[in-house]
This record gives sequence, structure tokens and C-alpha cells, in this order.
Amino acid sequence: MTDALRIGIIGDYDGRRYHRATNEALAHAAATRGCAVELQWLPTPSLLEADADASLAACDALWCSPGSPYQSEAGALAAIRFARERGRPFIGT
Repeated sequence: MTDALRIGIIGDYDGRRYHRATNEALAHAAATRGCAVELQWLPTPSLLEADADASLAACDALWCSPGSPYQSEAGALAAIRFARERGRPFIGT
């Protein structure tokens, strides 16, 4: 195994089936590729805080989870803007 790929998941995890499926899909993909993955759910309200850029920058890639409406639509959009402007790998579902 190589160093873990750190994926930041933009969204408000509440244990719904599709949130659990996101975690499972990423773990399955990592296992198939022979690498480790660390998942970090990033609650949308936290993405408007002063240290949000540091939390986002610590991730190798960002995934905007299903499950809108988000607790903070502005927080989700700020994270998406971060990914776009910083050239971070990004996927939205």
C-alpha cells in the first residue's frame, strides 16, 4: 500500500444510505486500485469558517456529496469554488 489518498467529502453526513454508499464506494475503489484512502466529511457550515481553506487544502481531492439541501449552501459553494480555483480534483454527485 502507498500513502493514503485523502478525500474531503463536502456535505452534512447524517448516516443516510447514500452517504454510507459514498464511503463504501470510495473504500472499494481504493482497494481495487491497491491504495489506502482516508475520508473526511466536511460539514457545510464549517466551510464558511476562517480555517476552512486549511481543511480543504489538506485534502488531495474533493467530492461534493449527494444530499441537498445542505445545511449551508454557501459553504458547499465556497468549497466547490476552492476546488475550481486551486485546481483540486473534484467530483459532484
